Amino acid sequence: MKLASALLATLLAAPLAQAQNPLALGQGLRTADPSGHVWKDGRMWLYTSHDEECQDDFHMKDWMAFSSTDLVHWTNHGAVLSIKDLSWATDYAWAPDAAYKNGKYYLVFPAGTGVKDRQNPKNSTKWMGIGIAESDSPAGPFKDMIGAPLWRKPYANDPVLFVDDDGRAYLYSRTSGVNYLVAEMADDMRSIKGELQKMDMGGYEPPMEGPWVFKRKGLYYFTMPEHNRILTYYTAASPKGPWTYRGVIMDAEGGNNHHSIVEYRGQWLLFYHRWLDVPGAACAKKQRHVAAEYLFFNEDGTIRKVERSLTGVADFPQRTGGR
Repeated sequence: MKLASALLATLLAAPLAQAQNPLALGQGLRTADPSGHVWKDGRMWLYTSHDEECQDDFHMKDWMAFSSTDLVHWTNHGAVLSIKDLSWATDYAWAPDAAYKNGKYYLVFPAGTGVKDRQNPKNSTKWMGIGIAESDSPAGPFKDMIGAPLWRKPYANDPVLFVDDDGRAYLYSRTSGVNYLVAEMADDMRSIKGELQKMDMGGYEPPMEGPWVFKRKGLYYFTMPEHNRILTYYTAASPKGPWTYRGVIMDAEGGNNHHSIVEYRGQWLLFYHRWLDVPGAACAKKQRHVAAEYLFFNEDGTIRKVERSLTGVADFPQRTGGR
């Protein structure tokens, strides 16, 4: 019976291994919330959260980095920052993002304290804030330079940093009570300028998590997991809006989704995570894995809807001439 189970697990795992989607980031690794960036070294970098095997809820302890030149073979740079490196948080190493400015690499990340009681929310003591860490290398290690969150109220997580062509950096995040806020970062990237500002979303403001902002041909895109699951987007002529809702990028699959969108070697890419059964895992439940698909635009700048696939970006070396 054990031999039959092992054979079945191997057969189930083989197609996924061949297909390269989810991405081959490491045997037995559970990763989520991918933040994709291309730095001056010409590599594709991913910064992710790190699920523990069969974890209870979302008690997570560190952030990881991976890089590649062909999107098939990935280098695991390990944990670039850990909860144990922070003086102000003890848990919830959730979705990170990164940026390059002032000759430094910055990791912006959520972390927190307390306990979330899902059965009796009134007993919850959980709090989360946004931290920022700095490194001379995209592979880290990153150091928390201010020893505190950028602000304590409102409760916030899922940050994204967008550095515009003029060098100005903007921070967006998911916040408690009111969403769709933006803050401009100070030039030294160690504080925000003034208060968080509410953006004009054109009258449509559904519940969301993990936003992602990018720019293409002079147009700004604010993308997000609407209701935490459906990837949707807005466009604007400014990084602060006003924004116009444009529709769905990717349908829900079950479980939350969290993504990033980046151009690499002439190909636009959507990185996201999937909840999948894992043959041979210590628990019988779906776990998260980072995946990728190609993303395409229409002539008017709108985004074509993306379907999940088993192949993902496995043919990236062929598309880019084997570079």
